[in-house]
Amino acid sequence: MSIDTSYATGATSTATSGIASTAGGTLDQQAFLNLLVAQLRNQDPSAPMDSSQLMAQTTQLATMEQLTTLTDTSREAFALQMRVAAASLVGQTVSWTDGEGVTHSGVVDAVDYAGSVPVVTVGDQKIPLDQVASVTRTGTSAEDES
Repeated sequence: MSIDTSYATGATSTATSGIASTAGGTLDQQAFLNLLVAQLRNQDPSAPMDSSQLMAQTTQLATMEQLTTLTDTSREAFALQMRVAAASLVGQTVSWTDGEGVTHSGVVDAVDYAGSVPVVTVGDQKIPLDQVASVTRTGTSAEDES
């Protein structure tokens, strides 16, 4: 009578083959879960994992999920802040330095949000928001003087 042990080796290879890492070389959430499940599946039944270790790992997972959510929220808030800042430049005079080191200035006519960084349009020039060096209020109105 032979014993089929393919399930044991299959579980280990499946759990470890799904490990993914981010550009920084850190494990992502799914990889962490895969490692935790593999650890639980392959533990020695006569010496199971300490419950405090399991709780610590579960807490680490929850913390990682919250940090990921916080990072995403911060990124979205920054993108929104850039959009608002770019929109407020319409009608204002901005200055920027081009690739040759020449400083230009002009009144912002429009803003384009198609890319990851808003682009302001001054005449026929398109300037990414992060290249705007200074902003000057264009003209004064009767409301501003009172």
